[in-house]
Amino acid sequence: MERGTRRSARNPLPEGLGQAIRETAGDIAGLLRAATDTTVPVPGLEWSVGETAAHLALAGALMADLAAGRERPYGDGTPGSLAAANARSLDEFPERGAEPLAALIVDGADAFLAATEEAGPGRTLLTPLGPMEPDVLASYLLTHMLGHGWDLARGLGRPHMIDAARVGLCLPFLKTAMPRVAVAPAGLEARYALRVRGGESFGVTFSDGTAEVHPDPPRSPDCTIVTEPVTFLLIALGRLGPWQAMARGGVLAWGRRPWLALRFPTLFEAP
Repeated sequence: MERGTRRSARNPLPEGLGQAIRETAGDIAGLLRAATDTTVPVPGLEWSVGETAAHLALAGALMADLAAGRERPYGDGTPGSLAAANARSLDEFPERGAEPLAALIVDGADAFLAATEEAGPGRTLLTPLGPMEPDVLASYLLTHMLGHGWDLARGLGRPHMIDAARVGLCLPFLKTAMPRVAVAPAGLEARYALRVRGGESFGVTFSDGTAEVHPDPPRSPDCTIVTEPVTFLLIALGRLGPWQAMARGGVLAWGRRPWLALRFPTLFEAP
């Protein structure tokens, strides 16, 4: 869906989300087309630039199939099973060239958006992280692209494409995924108020180690965390640690138990 339009009977995506997916795919393709060597390693990953780009191309095709309602088993939702599925798919797909992969990433984004519009709203789709509605799956795709777009930008020494508007469009997926990827210890009782600076506020509570996301912050939170948007996404995706974020001024925290802010990222395991 393009900016300036809203959900319709044919297109279930919120305003700006379709355009953000297309633009992010184009930004990633631009990074790759300017690359002279796809064998260089990506900091923080076990993959090279070419392997990371190949994973993005494969993920785009997977997401397009899911959006079309096709069954595509891909692990069981746990980080270990998803890592194993990623490794198998890369072994079976030898392409590492910048130009072919750039084209495949753009094609995958286009195919996903076409499938989403063709099928329309009102469906529940099966994904590697459990059932999702089409708008949440689209938010998932954007989040995944931005995370690995960041990786590619670091590997190639180029500017990244994450901004506040795109982070806001990632929140539906991130809030859906939080309870599914929580690894909080049994017995944990904590109430968090989270706010992305200039954007949305919501609550996350833990009761006996089980996480629950709320549309509004709790009335009496144990810890309030305010995060700069890009920092929020990088922490959520495991690209930035809480101490690094605080040192950069990207996070502020206060409340009756402010030390819980440092613990918050450790309560989830990004797939």
